[in-house]
Amino acid sequence: MSPETLDLARWQFALTAGGHFLFVALTLGLATFLALMQTIATVTKSDTFTRMTRFWGRLYVINYAMGIVTGLVMEFQFGLSWSGLTHYAGNVFGASLALETIVAFFVESTFLGLWIFGWDKVNRWVHLGFIWVVTLTAYASAFWILVTNGFLQNPLGYAMDGDKIKLTDFGAVVGNPAAIMAFFHILGGALVVGGFFVAGVSAYHLFKRTPEHRLFTRSLRLGIGMVVPALMFTVTFGGLQLSALHGYQPMKAAAFSGSDSTLAELQADAVARFGPGDYIPPVGAVKTAGIVMMVLFMPLLMFGGLSLLLSFFRPLVHRFRAWHVLLMMAVPWPFLAMISGWVFREMGRQPWVINGLLKTSEAVSDVSPGHMRFSLIAFGSLFAALIVLNIVLLTRAAKRGPVDDAVVTV
Repeated sequence: MSPETLDLARWQFALTAGGHFLFVALTLGLATFLALMQTIATVTKSDTFTRMTRFWGRLYVINYAMGIVTGLVMEFQFGLSWSGLTHYAGNVFGASLALETIVAFFVESTFLGLWIFGWDKVNRWVHLGFIWVVTLTAYASAFWILVTNGFLQNPLGYAMDGDKIKLTDFGAVVGNPAAIMAFFHILGGALVVGGFFVAGVSAYHLFKRTPEHRLFTRSLRLGIGMVVPALMFTVTFGGLQLSALHGYQPMKAAAFSGSDSTLAELQADAVARFGPGDYIPPVGAVKTAGIVMMVLFMPLLMFGGLSLLLSFFRPLVHRFRAWHVLLMMAVPWPFLAMISGWVFREMGRQPWVINGLLKTSEAVSDVSPGHMRFSLIAFGSLFAALIVLNIVLLTRAAKRGPVDDAVVTV
């Protein structure tokens, strides 16, 4: 395996996994808002909240469909580009990936189909149950993915079996602190993403003075009302993760803090344990990603808090066009924070694909640089096209506003 093949494989997985992660963040956030909106609509029989559910449901379905496609494409790479990883550790994380597949591609997608085509055909409480199953299975899907990722970050519950490892304690894998804390951190971040997205789209319609001011006033308030508590929830679990890093990933913690002396000590210890090699992660990338993630928290919190106060004044919600513009401009900020956090988490583990057990260079498939280059171009082009298509479809549906026909109309 050549160094060029390794670099190309890493770039391919980084681009595809990072792109898919952004779809997932918006999907998780919007699913929660949909469940809340339809709950209010069902309990109060409010026509406004029913139409809100239909409108935001249309945007959710578009993003969900694109997320499923990118997820399928991304998972092909485990066999195509990372056969060494699946051979070495497939017996351990195969169970969590299988559970994620069952949850996401069978339960979640089935109930989403029932929700889409069940409007006005089933009892309203049954229909409400459909969207709550969709939301909870979306959470479950994210949880099982993070159980898999948590094992890569902090391997637990395994034993050596020849040249590979086997699962010995499923409870330890599921209860891994690296997975549990990351799940709640990402869940909170997804709610921030969804909150600013809902508020930004609502602000666009209020800025344009569209007739649906009642619907978008309530949507804006609901979106902004979620942002501040979600930010506090996110930063709490982010802080817990940073504190825990010193225990199971001290090299990542030292790279982020910029302690050269600590890095040198940890490098010497790693050489003594694992043999000659460079065990220091890319310090610049890790530190920059961590700083971007943390620095964005304060303006998001300040702007979210100010927006929450402004949302209580009805005339400002309708007429404060400068605020509407800022809300629209704020939509990408949480996405940037989320992807920065993902880069920090994944780059900080290098040069390991499974921390302390399997190096990234040992996990990559034995293919030629030419084949990997072709694969990178093909996957990269496909993902770029899907991201552009998703943005175009979301923008078109968002600008169109509420339409009282099928949820899936784009």
